[in-house]
Amino acid sequence: MRYGWLLLLALATACGRPAADDKTEYSPEPPLYDYDVEQRLAELGIELPEAGAPVANYVNANRVGNLLFLAGKGPRRADGSWVTGKVGHDLSVEEGYAAARLTAINQLAVLKAELGDLNRVKRIVKVFGMVNATEDFTDHPEVINGFSDLMVEVFGERGKHARAAVGMASLPRNIACEIDVVVEIVD
Repeated sequence: MRYGWLLLLALATACGRPAADDKTEYSPEPPLYDYDVEQRLAELGIELPEAGAPVANYVNANRVGNLLFLAGKGPRRADGSWVTGKVGHDLSVEEGYAAARLTAINQLAVLKAELGDLNRVKRIVKVFGMVNATEDFTDHPEVINGFSDLMVEVFGERGKHARAAVGMASLPRNIACEIDVVVEIVD
């Protein structure tokens, strides 16, 4: 036990942690971005809508540790109407892409409401994209790219994420797509 303190000191030093009597001042972590994320939205011409309240018995977001799980959202326009229809029948791939991009804007509105500052987003971790599609439609990734591309435009490399893009026989209210997302955040 005589050398216990020296062992703890050596371990603390090896792990990059200051010893209890170390008076060295450490600078705070550098900012996550070399630009303001919300200014980036303005540069892209994107104005976030109000994050709407859930329409059933759930919440828009649930935080677990430093992860924020966002409930599925769809392509709701500023006037409250939805982009509806089946991709491959009622909508083209390009229209589906635009619907997924609109869904991304709606999810950014939820993030803003939850965090107060989009610069707190450390990374987009996981995206689950569902496309209301005909049974023979196979271009689901091209549709969900509308969501993914906007995340990278806004957050840069931190916007790149793991993803699933799948087809569904139907979605609520016949919306064109529904997307949920997991986001890592910082305090």
